[in-house]
Amino acid sequence: MTGGAARLVRGTEEQGATFLDLFLDLVFVFALFQLSQGLLDHLNWSDAFQTLVLLLAVWWVWDQTSAVADRFDPQRPAIQVLVIGSMFGSLVLAASAPEAFGEHGLVFAGAYVAVQVGRSLFLVFIARGDERQRPEMRVLFWFGVSAVPWIAGAVMQGWPRGVLWALAVAVDYTVPRLGWPMPRLGRAGAAEFAISGEFLAERHRQFFIIALGELILVTGLGLSSNAFEADRSAAVVVAFATTVLLWRIYIHRAGEVFGGAVAAAPDPLRVTVSAIYAHLVMVAGIVAISVGDELVIEHPFGHTQPAWVAVILGGPALFLAGRAAFEYTVFGRVSRNRVAGVLLLAAISPATIFLPPVLVAAAAALVLAGIAVSDAARARGRPPEPPSPPG
Repeated sequence: MTGGAARLVRGTEEQGATFLDLFLDLVFVFALFQLSQGLLDHLNWSDAFQTLVLLLAVWWVWDQTSAVADRFDPQRPAIQVLVIGSMFGSLVLAASAPEAFGEHGLVFAGAYVAVQVGRSLFLVFIARGDERQRPEMRVLFWFGVSAVPWIAGAVMQGWPRGVLWALAVAVDYTVPRLGWPMPRLGRAGAAEFAISGEFLAERHRQFFIIALGELILVTGLGLSSNAFEADRSAAVVVAFATTVLLWRIYIHRAGEVFGGAVAAAPDPLRVTVSAIYAHLVMVAGIVAISVGDELVIEHPFGHTQPAWVAVILGGPALFLAGRAAFEYTVFGRVSRNRVAGVLLLAAISPATIFLPPVLVAAAAALVLAGIAVSDAARARGRPPEPPSPPG
């Protein structure tokens, strides 16, 4: 390894998250809050699709920026400047998100492209003449490709923007699954993207906690604004209990041994990509739950609209689906209670439009509580299950 890149590469003896990683995460509390508020203000299928596209963009910025600290030494000033610059770009991205499909489309797309392309270009430059440059060139190439529909969509209005941006995120998310193929270089081998399983696991646990922090923020704001009225306080208790149950279900077994699954996998890159996508589904569920919490706290005994049911019950169902995919990634199997929980939430949804929102949320919390109790009962007296990712 040549001198410039060698000084910036992270040593294998220090693979834990640093203060720089945690500092980066602060922006994404704001980003998730912005997304949930945007969906809350326009709760319909069209805006749900738009929120999903924006969430995909936000998640991919975090994931790719976070990965820098796994490959390069975050104690080096050049890497710190890079991450902080990406952090500022992410702040602009999050600030423009509510009007990304309106008058701030070019700001959102420009911030996304600037962060992704700019970061990759910087890493290609500092790794010049070294083997580390090849994977960074792959990433730069594909972010350059997806930049075209991002910018093209930003200068258009209406449905063409949604179509082009959906195409852009499809490119961004499909390419890693294919091994970052590039003309003349082909697909990347497992050794080309060296992955620290423990670092990856720690960072995704941290982001999951960040997402739960957004639920705590929403719940706390609802508690402080309701003058501690009995009905709204009851809704706050349900919302808080739901947050605790999400945390408990996430960490059970798979969340604890995720790093070991990456290390044990015959194809670590494949396991990594699968886990990234599974976490994305869980975070999408948390964004929906956040919207549901606000509705329940604001209208605990109001009339439950079908769109409200979609977020109050659909959010936990999305989380469980993502958690099931994560469990399969780690253990090569899925617990039946995860599937049963999703089916039960779907089964009760038609009847819940006749219930007040707080009782709908309580029903979702009971389903989650049943899964958490089932997990604990199944694990009692048994040795921890070792990770066994699918081949």
